[in-house]
Amino acid sequence: MPSHPSSLLELSEELLAVATEAATKAAALIMAASGRHHHHIDTKSSPTDLVSEVDRAAEACVVSVLDIHRPDDAILAEEGTSRSGTTGVQWVIDPLDGTTNFLFGVPAFAVSVAAELDGQGAVGVVVDPSRNETFAAVRGSGATLNGQPLRLPAEPPSVATSLVATGFSYLPRRRAYQAQVLARVLPQVRDIRRFGAAALDLCWVAAGRTSAFYELGLQPWDLAAGVLIAEEAGAETANLADGTVLVATPGLLRPLRLLIEGESASRRPPPTAGPVPAS
Repeated sequence: MPSHPSSLLELSEELLAVATEAATKAAALIMAASGRHHHHIDTKSSPTDLVSEVDRAAEACVVSVLDIHRPDDAILAEEGTSRSGTTGVQWVIDPLDGTTNFLFGVPAFAVSVAAELDGQGAVGVVVDPSRNETFAAVRGSGATLNGQPLRLPAEPPSVATSLVATGFSYLPRRRAYQAQVLARVLPQVRDIRRFGAAALDLCWVAAGRTSAFYELGLQPWDLAAGVLIAEEAGAETANLADGTVLVATPGLLRPLRLLIEGESASRRPPPTAGPVPAS
């Protein structure tokens, strides 16, 4: 039977424990399947947007944990699991972020599990099984990596010395647009990184491994856990005019936003940093 916490703190602790259990079990399943030949590979938004039986098995693993501990909560998951709930809690799940990396043997993929309370991100957990790393956050309580606090420095690098991560759509027309943006950004920063797993990109900003991350076309399950972890580590976040999500080390948000959006952005009012909606 699900518990009924008497306070928001107790609820957050319960949700964190459930998210960690679910993400850890799914990550173990994924690692057990790594290196195998996968027969059941389909496509989604384009011929290059892949989904495998491992994605679906990992999603089923996460949902099974939720069914045990939180059966009355709502669920929104990438591979199709969706249900309404009665508790005010919704779970937002990416069971295998970085499917293409996984299928090609590139060790940059993760399980992302987030819990929203009344529409606001409350808990986020991202497990990177290749590195045995668990990123976690509870709103208002900070972010951690393997239990150790994450906190970004108050003094940011300059734009010219910033290491910026990004990602690209599987849709050709959108990729062409993203290439135009990249052509503006690349000459102005230290370098660009493209890892292919948005949840990890967000967590690596939180860990100080990159200075910022931006991408157009992300979905709620790409963002829900990682954005909360980055914000709780001190990062600033914004939705840009074209729908691009930008997450940056403090002090870099405005100059990078102007660079990404182009000269026309200089005529807009300064952006308001704050949470990026998960849906």
